[in-house]
Amino acid sequence: MTGPTLWAVVGATGTGKTVLSLDLAEALAAEGRPAEIVNADAMQLYRGMDIGTAKIPVAERRGIPHHLFDALAVTDEAAVAWYQDAARAAISAIHARGADAILVGGSGLYVSSVLWDFRFPPRDEALRARLEVELEREGAGALFARLRAADPAAAANIDARNGRRVVRALEVLEQGSETHGGALPEAPVRWHPSTRIVATGIEREQLVTMLDARVEVMWAAGLVDEVDTLRREGLERGVTASRAIGYAQALAQLRGDITREEAVAQTQALTRRYARRQVSWFRRYTDAHRVDARTTDAAQIVRAAEEGAAP
Repeated sequence: MTGPTLWAVVGATGTGKTVLSLDLAEALAAEGRPAEIVNADAMQLYRGMDIGTAKIPVAERRGIPHHLFDALAVTDEAAVAWYQDAARAAISAIHARGADAILVGGSGLYVSSVLWDFRFPPRDEALRARLEVELEREGAGALFARLRAADPAAAANIDARNGRRVVRALEVLEQGSETHGGALPEAPVRWHPSTRIVATGIEREQLVTMLDARVEVMWAAGLVDEVDTLRREGLERGVTASRAIGYAQALAQLRGDITREEAVAQTQALTRRYARRQVSWFRRYTDAHRVDARTTDAAQIVRAAEEGAAP
């Protein structure tokens, strides 16, 4: 490797990306290549959303600089075009300091927007307003059916109940542009010429067991109290944050709409579904070096890169 490298540690939730990114940064430093970490988890952008996003505490970051964690208030809307600019600016600044950048996270569209030459259509506020009226009148299901008929690839990567995502995809389509929610471009162009992708994975049955247990731990660790605090900071007004898996269910529990048991069960089911979508998304990264983070030696990943082998 010559010059600063952009590393990406990607994969489904619960597959060990965070620890591997720290190990990778330390392995690079041992080879004389300082490294800094850039967040690519859409919900870890939010201040105060810690337990439900499994955000790594500052005290556990091993002294490694971290960027784009706690960048937004819960009332802010996370937009992938904004994130692309912010992440690329952070990476460019890291490289200017002579360090490698490690992009880590499982938000597929956010990761792809940084790694490849994604260009996003501008927002059309009038069109957006009309679609939001239709969303209110017809419901997310009806708009999703319209999207699926027009662009099945985009629809396959969007939760049918996520009205905000459905509206944005339809807004893009009605402007005459291709959606960014479908497959990667047929011949994707890398944004940074020296990019190495490491994809984490765990056998499906084991992952499901781990994810279900992790949700139980989040509730036991005080997720509902965290959400109650964030509610006083405007969480329920947040277009993006209030819909986060776990947070929406904790809000419903606090309102008395569902029981604790129902909130946990719903969060477990949604987390499993989200992990399936993540696996599907990152499967398209055909040049990724695929590892089980629980047994992978980060130093070996660095050595392989130095020798010109995969990753």
